[in-house]
Amino acid sequence: MSELRKLPSLRQPARERNHLRLVGATEFQQRSTAARHPESGLVWARAYEKKLLITDAWIIALTMIVALLTRADVNRIPQFLLAISPLMWLGVIGIAAIWLVLLQIFHTRDRRVIGTGADEYKLLITASMVTFGLLSVTLLIVEAGYPGKWAVLTIAGGVIVLLVSRWLWRRWLTRQRRLGRALSRAVIVGTRTEVDYVVSKIKGNLIAAFAVVGVLAEPDAEGSAKPGSSARYEFGARQVAETAAELGADAVIVAGDHGCGNDFIRNLAWELEGTAAELILASRLANVAGPRIHFRPVEGLPLIHVEIPQFDGGKHVVKRGLDIVVSAIALIVLSPLFLFLALAVRLDSPGESFFSQVRVGRNLETFRMFKFRSMVSDASIKLAGLVEQNEGSGVLFKLKNDPRVTPFGRFIRKYSLDELPQIWNVLKGEMSLVGPRPPLPSEVSAYEGAVNRRMYIKPGLTGMWQINGRSDLNWEDSMRLDLYYVENWSVVGDLVIMWRTFKVLVRPVGAY
Repeated sequence: MSELRKLPSLRQPARERNHLRLVGATEFQQRSTAARHPESGLVWARAYEKKLLITDAWIIALTMIVALLTRADVNRIPQFLLAISPLMWLGVIGIAAIWLVLLQIFHTRDRRVIGTGADEYKLLITASMVTFGLLSVTLLIVEAGYPGKWAVLTIAGGVIVLLVSRWLWRRWLTRQRRLGRALSRAVIVGTRTEVDYVVSKIKGNLIAAFAVVGVLAEPDAEGSAKPGSSARYEFGARQVAETAAELGADAVIVAGDHGCGNDFIRNLAWELEGTAAELILASRLANVAGPRIHFRPVEGLPLIHVEIPQFDGGKHVVKRGLDIVVSAIALIVLSPLFLFLALAVRLDSPGESFFSQVRVGRNLETFRMFKFRSMVSDASIKLAGLVEQNEGSGVLFKLKNDPRVTPFGRFIRKYSLDELPQIWNVLKGEMSLVGPRPPLPSEVSAYEGAVNRRMYIKPGLTGMWQINGRSDLNWEDSMRLDLYYVENWSVVGDLVIMWRTFKVLVRPVGAY
């Protein structure tokens, strides 16, 4: 690894020191912020958790007071508050306390969750739903009657305010991480190949929230050690723990096939006992998302269960139902925009407003996909003269400054407005709201090996490709994202992708 350099200051024998290298902070944070902000990840995490706790407490307290005031006459609020019995106040305080405690029990403020987005929001909603469920059951048992509809709406509004506050805190946290703050200092251990892989995934990834301060990797003068090789390490669990302590690491990440022996993880966990560093195992289970992985110990043997992808069943029925409802509403709501864009395309250049093209859908079934025309009417004829200028990767043809694109076409391409007619394809069932990019027949004929698996589900109006750089992605990255989605998609994940799509439309990246 070219960005690794030796760390001679460590007090270790020369033989062991040759195996230790420090990653320069400037390579991973664009500036030497780690030196200027040496606080540990544990310190900032605790401070951030306190900020969340205070914010949650204020929002919950105000929510409960407003819910209580929904029973009062607007003109007699002071008299209403004075007439409330101590028992009623105790009940309100108890509900607020339970709500706050459940947010803690569900780990909504855990440092492993904060700043991750969907997981944090999901846990917060679950904790709030449990709180309301307990409240409802309690009121039923004591025969106190259910809260009025306005009180219920107020509590629901409180949940929304909690979500908005977490979103705002997350934006603040992201800005801090861009400056090199609020990052956990990590030491990575493993074979050179595995370490390279983990470092590449962590580098610049604000969600990962790690600053790599050091690695322990097997040196090999003839090249990197391969995963699964019989090469042995000359450092052990104690040296790793001592290195982590000297560097002030908050985490030790063991990279994939570490090759350190069967007892290494257990011994390393023992050595890290009583320290502030946590032990993390980085798995390289290809294209397997967390929800598909389940752990089950059997007599001390940890078994990892990996669910096999399913391409039919109830989950797909729900996905189709969501497609129908959302696409039908979208066609009605967006019909004025459709009319405006159709007229603008006709006025911009001669030709039809809409452009249709044969694409390949699920199970290799072809269909005609619709778009607003963004090129000159004879674009297909002019394609032959532009093939040699192709800037796309793999089987894709892309040209950043394609002369066939009209002035208005560049505008609608930038904001993906040309894709809107595909909502009709979604309603017809040929496409889905979320899925892989719909390929051309010529592209599908060039597919080899696992790439064909992307045809197991319907192509989408948006997807992983659109929210991760679009045309700026190379062929390999595009296919990797599509295959990951095909095997790990979920309804909640689709909603997250649709939300992120709106964000990409506001700040377009890779659209041309």
